[in-house]
Amino acid sequence: MVSALTLMLLRDLRRLRGQTIAVALVTACGVALFITMRGAYQSLVLSQAAYYDSYRFADVFAHLKRAPDAITEQIRQIPGVAAVRTRIVMDVTLDVPGLHEPATGRLVSIPEHTAPMLNDVFLRQGRYIEAGRTDEVLVSEAFAAANALQLGDRIGAILNGRWKQLRLVGVALSPEYIYEIGGSGIFPDNKRFGVLWMNEKVLGPAFDMDGAFNDVVLSLAPGATTAEVLTRLDLLLTRYGGLGAYGREDQLSHRFLSDEIAQNRISSTYVPAIFLTVAAFLVHLVLSRLVSLQRTEIALLKAFGYHSLTVGLHYLKLGWLMVIGGVALGAVGGVYLGSKMIALYREFYRFPHLIYHVDPALIGVAALISVGAAALGAAAAVRKAVGLPPAEAMRPEPPARFRASWVERSGLHLLLPASARMIVRNLTRRPGKAALSTLGLALAVAILVVGGYFLDAMRYLIRVQFRAVQCEDATVWFHEPRSSRVRYEIARLPGVLLTEPFRSVPVRLRFHHRSRRLELTGLTPGGELRRLLDARLQPVALTPAGMVLTTQLAEGLHVAPGDWLTVEVLEGERPVRSVLVTGLVDELIGVAAYMDIQALHRLLREGESISGAYLAVDAQHTDQLYAVLKQTPAVSSVVIREAMLRSFEEILARSLLVSTMINLVFACIIAAGVVYNSARVTLSERSHELASLRVLGFTTQEITVILLGEQTIVTAVAIPLGWTLGFGICAALSRALTMELYRIPLVVSSRTYLFSCVVIIFAALASGLFVARRLRHLDLLAVLKARE
Repeated sequence: MVSALTLMLLRDLRRLRGQTIAVALVTACGVALFITMRGAYQSLVLSQAAYYDSYRFADVFAHLKRAPDAITEQIRQIPGVAAVRTRIVMDVTLDVPGLHEPATGRLVSIPEHTAPMLNDVFLRQGRYIEAGRTDEVLVSEAFAAANALQLGDRIGAILNGRWKQLRLVGVALSPEYIYEIGGSGIFPDNKRFGVLWMNEKVLGPAFDMDGAFNDVVLSLAPGATTAEVLTRLDLLLTRYGGLGAYGREDQLSHRFLSDEIAQNRISSTYVPAIFLTVAAFLVHLVLSRLVSLQRTEIALLKAFGYHSLTVGLHYLKLGWLMVIGGVALGAVGGVYLGSKMIALYREFYRFPHLIYHVDPALIGVAALISVGAAALGAAAAVRKAVGLPPAEAMRPEPPARFRASWVERSGLHLLLPASARMIVRNLTRRPGKAALSTLGLALAVAILVVGGYFLDAMRYLIRVQFRAVQCEDATVWFHEPRSSRVRYEIARLPGVLLTEPFRSVPVRLRFHHRSRRLELTGLTPGGELRRLLDARLQPVALTPAGMVLTTQLAEGLHVAPGDWLTVEVLEGERPVRSVLVTGLVDELIGVAAYMDIQALHRLLREGESISGAYLAVDAQHTDQLYAVLKQTPAVSSVVIREAMLRSFEEILARSLLVSTMINLVFACIIAAGVVYNSARVTLSERSHELASLRVLGFTTQEITVILLGEQTIVTAVAIPLGWTLGFGICAALSRALTMELYRIPLVVSSRTYLFSCVVIIFAALASGLFVARRLRHLDLLAVLKARE
């Protein structure tokens, strides 16, 4: 036997099906985003932990000039060290079949027989190298895929000035290169940078490293202090040209992946919360209106003995039923979208296994959050239903007590036609309802602004970093610092129009108890190819006796212009100097420190040596230039700006575009739901008044103008308010998503504001057509006899 309250519940759901669908869709958007982002976050965390553990990802890393194998035992004796792996790591220029630009290969030595080791390799295809074969290598999966390399293919490489053909026998992965990138940037260019694992007995003699190593990785025992191990390792390696040891948190691949995980954690919290807040708001609107119109039914229920809590629970169930369908739809959509997101991640994060895993508890959490949001939205309506005494509820709702508004007191209403006066009077005499409607529409606008913000930020990042800051066509890096006379040889290369040399040296910057290890770069003052710009994109000058830092680095060290930094050079004679911070640059990618190249030479107490050069190149001669660079032994790598930009747009920007488009689609659904609900509630609340006007002689067109005029004013006020709210949310997201490797700038373009305006206006027009249709078919007698 179905109870009376259940029948009443089903009747209300059927009558409110339009509003229920709108609430369910908004809830589905929030739940889908939550499951998509949170599921991707959990999948990355689990995959990272499993990969690191299974393939023994190191805790400490150090690069040096050259050290004998005999000191390996001394490293192993450092307190806290659990395991040691010494190896040879060299960057070389590659000639890849089908690729006209020179590529960079990172050669990493491995034993000729498989054995468990730190930063072990996972073999995806092919086989391990064979003992005695001097030309066999394993190639990283990302590099092989980008260049369509097959097992058995050969790649040309310059090994310490000697040309050698390398044969690919296996495709491999390593936890050290989940995010595969060279040392000269932070964006992957899988077509022009790859990792090659080579027999250590072949690689050692090729680089005069027989019985020696230039790279070491360590794992730490439980309870070991990383800082103490780093200090002891640096002391041991200093005499062998150690370039400064660093922990796992500063390893580039790990750092980038960890930042991505952190951003997913933040995004999966903030963005769905905004959507579910709107869902709670819609539930509040619908139930508040329903309670107001069902005063008599509530009184009868209480008169027949239903307890106030039972009545309140009835309306709470109604709110929950509105969202429960959205939870189910959102769960299905979230799992599907999450699997697509993970498919994108597989393109630039290289795991042996990266599977989208959704913990059933995650769906349960999403359901609880949605039900809680619905309960919060229904709270005011439930409280009102519970608090209505039967005798009072049986009486019609007392008419509102109005006073003359400021428009009427000023006499301005006399200048308006009758319909406009009614519109203004209703808005000013019901400010609470007008404010709620305005707030709902403003939230919809804000969500649309947030949806477009990420695209704006990415466009700005590309424009500033790759067009205003990095103006070079190519960057050439040398194996070792070379005499500054080399710049004239580079200038004579085919197609080179302009050169600007630079000197790069590893340093550790210290300010009080804070420190940071990075490359200090010496630039030519007033250079045209690599520019230093502040937050307003104005040039920042390099002084003869000072240092310029990126804003992010300065904030991390807690320094400002005028402070003195301790600079500990990590190569050569390793001098320690104090340098004045003279300015800040606002770069969006990475952290960096810059000096006048002559001042850096003085700090190092060296001659005019350079580490590489920025080049402006004639596009008609690039093939000739690249062919020469491929055969130049002194060149360790060539970075091509347009290639880096294409890689960024194809991988990182594309993944951001997909997630942003999902957000925008969901934002449009929410905007339409808010506008529709607002118009539907307004029609229900005003139907009695509008029907009275029709009886008094007003035409259908005139009452439509009155009702839609109110909606027009509310929408017009909501749009700028929504822009303000949206910008505030974007500012909060920009701060929350700021990472050291890259920052999301706070940039919202006029096209985003225009897009949000157009979507809201379109949704308002569509809802207006629906309202006009309902008004034309309004049953005057039925409406005047009852509120419902």
